[in-house]
Formats: sequence, C-alpha cells, structure tokens
Amino acid sequence: MLDVDPRTVRRAISRFRDTGGITDRPRSGRPRTAVVRKNVEIIRKRIGRNPKRSMRKMAEDLKISDRSVRRIVQGKLNCRSYRLQKCQALTSENKHKRVEICRALLERAADGRHLKFVFSDEKLFTVQAFHNRQNDRILSESMEEANRNGRLVPKKAHPQSDMVASFITSDGNSPLIFVDSGVKINRQNYLDDVLKKHLIPWLHSHFGDRPYTFQQDGAPAHTAKMVQEWCRANLSDFIAAEEWPPCSPDLNPLDYSIWSILEAKACATSHSSVGSLKAALLKAWEDIDLEYLRRTVDAFPHRLRECIRREGDHIEHL
Repeated sequence: MLDVDPRTVRRAISRFRDTGGITDRPRSGRPRTAVVRKNVEIIRKRIGRNPKRSMRKMAEDLKISDRSVRRIVQGKLNCRSYRLQKCQALTSENKHKRVEICRALLERAADGRHLKFVFSDEKLFTVQAFHNRQNDRILSESMEEANRNGRLVPKKAHPQSDMVASFITSDGNSPLIFVDSGVKINRQNYLDDVLKKHLIPWLHSHFGDRPYTFQQDGAPAHTAKMVQEWCRANLSDFIAAEEWPPCSPDLNPLDYSIWSILEAKACATSHSSVGSLKAALLKAWEDIDLEYLRRTVDAFPHRLRECIRREGDHIEHL
C-alpha cells in the first residue's frame, strides 16, 4: 500500500477521468508571458535612448501591464526611478575647483576638527505652504474629487516672506536671526547686523575660549574685502573666500539638511501672516535634536570625499 492521502488519490482519479491524464489542468487567467527577453531588450533600448521615458508610457506602447514593466525595469534591468531635482549649474572649472578645495578642506577637517566648524547660511521662507511635488499626493476616485480635496495649490506672485540667517556646529545652533522685511543683505548690514550683532555673542557664549572655524559661502556680502578682513582679525579661525568651493550648497549642512527640516515642520501649511510664519520657524528651530545636528555636521567629511570621487559633480542625493 502506498502512504498517500486519500484526498490526493481521489483528485488524481477525477483529473484522469476529466482529462485522460494526471497533469495539472490548464490554469485560468492570462499566462505570464510579458516578462520575456524580447520585452526586456526593447525596454533596455528605450531607456538607453530616453531615460526620462515613463514606465506607464512604455506599458501602453508595448501593450503590457504597468506591473510587468516595473518588474522588468527593477528586477531585470536593476534600474530605479529618481525624481528630477534642481541644482547649481556647474562648469568644468567649477568642478575642478570643487575637487581641489574639497581635498584641502578634508585635511583641515581631519581628526574630528570638522566638529568644531561653525557653518552659516541665509534662507528665504514665505507664508505659502511648502510642497514636495514628488511626495505630496491626494488619494481620490477622480481628478474632480482630488481638486476638491486640495490637489490644486494656489500660489501668489509675491507672497510675504521672512529672510533668516543662522549658525550651527556639531553640538549646538545659534538663535534664529530674522532680517528686517525688505532689507537686502549687503556687505555692511551683513557685517553689522549678522556677524557683529549675532555671531560674536553666540560664539563667546557657546565656545568660550575653545577654538572653532567659521564657514560662509561665496555670496557677495560674504566675500567682500571688508568682511574678509574683519573675519581674519576677529575670529578664532575662518574659511576665507578662496577656501570654500564655488556653487556648493550641497556641502553646507544647513543647505543639505537643516533648512529642509524647517520647511517640512514650519511650512507644512500656509500662514496668514509673517508673524505666524516667524513663530512656526522659531518652534521648529528650537525643536532640532542635538543628536541629529551632530550627525548632520558629521556627514561633512563624507560629502567632501564623495565630491572628490565624483570629480566635482553634484552630490545633492546623499
């Protein structure tokens, strides 16, 4: 006697009576024929000719499902979909200088000295909500319903705004500095109202007698001769205009991380006034976790090395 479950025997007998054999009956539904070598090669060539071609459009052209195209693109071709991102325009000369200066900054930041760097920047925030065009979605049954539920985001031509400036280091951040409405930052008010009025008191209270290195980017107000001379005479150490790489917000922790935190928290919804915006920015700034701050600054040497590895090209994605 065979040690076989009786139900298995009965199913085999029933199948033999119906089909004349014991092989599986033909399965219902569409056979899995879309993920085949022919389609893989067609899609590979189309991506090679135009990497911006959408998977949905390729599915329509090949008359196969979106899911099959995704399986081919991700599973067979090992491709991922990356959203477009705005970035600084870089010339060949810019890239060469970025590599050269990043090497010098790596030496300057060695042995953990980057943790004593003080990074600075300015940022304009508006009363309008910040929206991520890739990630902010509305789930609805129709376009009309989506529109009613908030898909359309009205924008004013010239919304009210607040310009802020600040400084961060690995173990702390300065108070958020608000620039008076309508004031354009130039070398004189940058020196008087940002560096002298705010930077110096914060440096004294935060560092005391400890050494630090002050960083600023290549904005005209920062690189002005009077500002550079003042920094040289009054700061423990600073990165001079020629010592910071051109077109490099992707190397400044405020740009590559901190400002986006403020946008996400303080500007998730629109504000009725500049006062409301200011209060939200202050709350978000005070809530920044010190451990997150340290990790963000600690990523600086890695970004320098990555910029060198990429021969000065963009590293915004890190």
